Amino acid sequence: MTAIAPSPARVRAPAFLPRFALVLAALLAALFTAAGPATAHAALTASDPQDGAVVATAPAQVTLSFSEQVAMGDDSIRVMDPQGRRVDTGELRDMCSGTTIRYGTALHSGLPDGTYTVAWQAVSADSHPVSGAFTFSIGAPSATSVALPTAQVGGGPVGIAYGIARYAAYAGFTVLVGGAAFILLCWRRGATQRPLQKLVVRAWVTLTAATLVMLVLRTPYTGSGKFADALDLDGLRAVLETKTGASLVSRLLLLGAAALFLAVLFGAYARRTAEDAAKGAGKRKEKNGGAEKETDDLLFGLGIGGAVVAAGIAATWALSEHASTGIQPGVAMPADILHLLAVAAWLGGLTALLVALHKVPGIEREAVQRFSRVAFVSVVVLAVTGVYQSWRQVGSWSALTGTSYGQLLLLKVGLVAVLVGTAYVSRSWTARLTEVPAGKAAKLPRRRDVSRETRHAAVTVPEDPKRAAQLARQRAARESAREKQVRDADPARAGLRRSVLAEAGVAIALLAVTTVLTSTEPGRTAEQARGRDTAATAVPNRAIKITLPFDTGGQNGKGSVRVEVDPGRVGANALHVWVDDPDGQPLDIPEVKVAFTLPAKDIGPLPVVPEHAAPGHWSASGVQLPLAGEWRIDVTVRTSDIDQTTVQKNVKIG
Repeated sequence: MTAIAPSPARVRAPAFLPRFALVLAALLAALFTAAGPATAHAALTASDPQDGAVVATAPAQVTLSFSEQVAMGDDSIRVMDPQGRRVDTGELRDMCSGTTIRYGTALHSGLPDGTYTVAWQAVSADSHPVSGAFTFSIGAPSATSVALPTAQVGGGPVGIAYGIARYAAYAGFTVLVGGAAFILLCWRRGATQRPLQKLVVRAWVTLTAATLVMLVLRTPYTGSGKFADALDLDGLRAVLETKTGASLVSRLLLLGAAALFLAVLFGAYARRTAEDAAKGAGKRKEKNGGAEKETDDLLFGLGIGGAVVAAGIAATWALSEHASTGIQPGVAMPADILHLLAVAAWLGGLTALLVALHKVPGIEREAVQRFSRVAFVSVVVLAVTGVYQSWRQVGSWSALTGTSYGQLLLLKVGLVAVLVGTAYVSRSWTARLTEVPAGKAAKLPRRRDVSRETRHAAVTVPEDPKRAAQLARQRAARESAREKQVRDADPARAGLRRSVLAEAGVAIALLAVTTVLTSTEPGRTAEQARGRDTAATAVPNRAIKITLPFDTGGQNGKGSVRVEVDPGRVGANALHVWVDDPDGQPLDIPEVKVAFTLPAKDIGPLPVVPEHAAPGHWSASGVQLPLAGEWRIDVTVRTSDIDQTTVQKNVKIG
């Protein structure tokens, strides 16, 4: 390939680069600070007792229901009395069945009246921690010394540190994979260039260090929020048994394979590429055809091996975060892997191109053109997988504008549009890169050659080794200054460098938004939770009233039972039951029992034993109905020691 020759114009490198880096650092800090605690995929859908409920008698247990699978331990649900003493047994009860995700803990018997506090925390299936707290009362509300926690799990300094490590991991992966792909696909000579070698190796170090930090901080991040718990070996052992811990360990193992890949890329492959450049490609093909084929085989092996390792590292995110939960995980996880690889090929390759333009003299025009084609393919893959992921995680137009996830997604789309526009400008600068013919090169204005002025200093090499080393450093500095002067002299190259720098700035902001997006509750889930909250607060215009005839088969076994559920909504309700004989007069019978069942959610039966209030009248207060839907009410009527029957009817609870 022919190197790009300089033109007479002189363009200095951007002087605002250090200030630009400071602005980007401030932007990242603002994003991480504004992000706050991670809002996770799983959400609390119901509890028994419900938040704010007043129950007549002390419940035997407290149960929590979630929208999706969560991981909980024995200490995940804590119940405190008004004085702050724990009244639960500390043993977690797994009550999951089918699609119902429910956990509970038993309470000690004989609890006195008063207000009790329930605090809980868990880790959702997409690796993000969730927590919350609520109160209920036995008998009547009372004063309590327990303060509801205001800080959510996953927040605070540990949450910020974990978020920074997440961003560093994404950035390291992007530059590692994209930089290696840029060398193999666009500019093979880049394997011999020290600046690109440093870039890719530092990306590997960043990703490895960030993964180790995330593994160590996982226990305090999902638990107490204290840095000291990072040294808890039992907690680390528990993390290794989780899906997230297994993914982080797998990533470390794959990074070991990536280190071998880099050793070959910047070792044997770089040496052979340098030999090809020194001897000339044509001559090498004539005299060393076998060696040329061996180099191509090595390139092919590096390409296949690198692709497998890169896909494996990308899979450690896909298998443990949003893609692994929700609808269509079998399609979402491969799509997420492709999405991450496309991001790395585009943004990581862009970073490598920027370094080459600033640090390496004579990058070939063909290399820039090849990267332009790679970037185009990456954008197409990003568009296809991004549209699918957006539909899967957002689900509706209202969630696109009415949830934090949707708003962040719109911001990400806007940044991608800006990035594509800037890339178009870079493409136009690439088209202006020209090769200067040999005949015109002689007509270029002569520049002042600083090396010629000091040539006498290199004629005699002093015997003093220190002086010789000093002169060598001076010659290296002069050579570096001359190369920089050559690089900065081409206006097309300088314009390309500025546009690529702008692309890199937008890419950094885009990567920050993406990092925050991966730790935000998807719009589809947020909409569902909002719908449940709306249903929970919707109060019908009147109480639910039903009348059911019954016949127990014994003497005086016929009559009717009237049931009233007031106000007939999710949450606490008052229950009244009246039993009448065939003439419509109150009928006093030995026992009446009621049960509520929600078949669609596999909830129930929830038994209620109303108290005898008056002849033919039974009542109960604080009857908890945790979810809206079509509930079945079963009323058991016993008219004698042996005569009993159960009647039922479905009602709509809103």
